[in-house]
Amino acid sequence: MPYSPPPRARSGPRRRTLLASLAGATALLTGCSAGSSPAERAASAATRARARAARDSTDLLARYDAVLDAHPALADRLSPLRAAVAAHRDAFGGTDDDKAKQSGKTRKSPSPVPTASADRKEALTSLALAERTVADRRAAALLEVPGELARLMASVSAAGSAHAYLLTEAAK
Repeated sequence: MPYSPPPRARSGPRRRTLLASLAGATALLTGCSAGSSPAERAASAATRARARAARDSTDLLARYDAVLDAHPALADRLSPLRAAVAAHRDAFGGTDDDKAKQSGKTRKSPSPVPTASADRKEALTSLALAERTVADRRAAALLEVPGELARLMASVSAAGSAHAYLLTEAAK
């Protein structure tokens, strides 16, 4: 049985090593050219979430105003809830100027100005649904925002759920 010499060792890097290095360099260059660090992206996500929450509160205020205009007799019941929504808007950095934005003067795609049903029960049910929808959206966003904003969103989401409950009970 003849003895065969061991396979000749290649000199230099292997093809797999070169491909892996090339892929790593490409990923590194792509990451650098994006121009933002993970901290900057997180801050940007938090800024977007805060702005969205302020817009949602502004939209809820418009809904409250529409129901109050259609049903002035509900002022005693709705005024405290509306005041809380205004405080939420302010906590997220929204302002009274947001009302002008909602009318479409500065927003790209304005929300339609809400109208309330002439039926008291339907108007309260619609308002409760809007509160619940916003509360659910804020609860879902908790995982994407940093600590202090997450705590604020959790608190406001819980308040929105309580508002939805109270509005649902009032509609009965």
